[in-house]
Amino acid sequence: MVATILVGMLCAHLLCFAAMFLLISKRLHGKKMGLDFFAVGNLLLGLAYVLQLVEGGPAWSVMSVVNHTLTLASPVAFWLGAMRFFGRPVPLLRPLLVFAAVYSMAQVLVQWSLGPVARYAMLSGVSALMFLLMAGTVVYGVRTFAKDLYGEMVFFAALIFGICVLNAVKFVKLLSGGLAALQMDADFQLVFYIYMSFLATVLPPSIIWLVLRRLTDELRNLAARDPMTQLLNRRGLNDALQLYFNSRKAVPAHALMVDVDHFKRINDRYGHQAGDTVLCHVAQVLHHTVRRGDLTGRIGGEEFVAICLDSDVDGVMQLAERLRAAIESQAVAMAGGGQMLHCTVTVGVSHHFMGAQGLEAAMQEADAALYRGKAAGRNRVELAACAQNGLPVQRTDCPSDTTKTAM
Repeated sequence: MVATILVGMLCAHLLCFAAMFLLISKRLHGKKMGLDFFAVGNLLLGLAYVLQLVEGGPAWSVMSVVNHTLTLASPVAFWLGAMRFFGRPVPLLRPLLVFAAVYSMAQVLVQWSLGPVARYAMLSGVSALMFLLMAGTVVYGVRTFAKDLYGEMVFFAALIFGICVLNAVKFVKLLSGGLAALQMDADFQLVFYIYMSFLATVLPPSIIWLVLRRLTDELRNLAARDPMTQLLNRRGLNDALQLYFNSRKAVPAHALMVDVDHFKRINDRYGHQAGDTVLCHVAQVLHHTVRRGDLTGRIGGEEFVAICLDSDVDGVMQLAERLRAAIESQAVAMAGGGQMLHCTVTVGVSHHFMGAQGLEAAMQEADAALYRGKAAGRNRVELAACAQNGLPVQRTDCPSDTTKTAM
């Protein structure tokens, strides 16, 4: 009686959360993040337990074959849903239908050749193997594609491994004790149903939490990036610098201001679409030229900025010159006619600064150097002067020769 109540509650949880997942996925429109797949997984497992209640116990029937197939198709749907959550465009219907056909045929063959105990043991054994692979994939994800979800992924791995262990124990009990191990009121079955009810209560809200966190992260990322070039905007630069300078390994940084030469002339002559192409090209070159860990941003119009971390002024000047030379040497392909356009940039380099609050002053330094470079002929790299408003600036990295040109 207790086991029947537990399975009934389990069915209710699974079917209710299936409906919830489906409703939420419809609100997400184009980017469902696997919630529609998770809805199918909950629905399949809920229906499997409904059939188990109707069946009442181990039996050889079409209902039993469908029950076993739905039970194992559910983790397949969850696995595919997880792949969708992490951006893999996998289909759902075809893999499920292929799996259902193959496993249904396998049940018939095992039942006829080895008997009912072997068929039920196959269900437990395959379940244990599938959940072991899922737990291993989650652990692998913690170290690779899901580092930002470390705590959540470890939690999921522990829960999934628990299902693996219980199915492995059931497999052993079936081989040693036969179908008697599957009696609903047996002690082990009660433990199994309690754990499954716990999972049905905990896992769906956890999945919703993951989706909400991912949506929040994407909204935060959109607010911190320029929509055209995908570089950081001013807000994103400030936030990233706050994180960097709050770390124990933080060292002084330098700011590079990059401005596309004669950009208005490009827009007037070739059109705004060509201008946008040039901006995206410069952003791409900037992103690939800076070192790993440096920050890149677009702060408006044709102006870009790079924040170089953990480097001295000579290293920053060399990087700025590589950037200038790379943009000068690479032609930009215009959309449509295949016309190639060359552009150049002028780069202003600040002296070092420490702390996110120093970014504004560093950008003013770099901007002043940038405009000196513009006045001196453009297509140059210019280091900030050692004085502002006639007053000396106390800098340890201020060399005697403050200007370097690329020409």
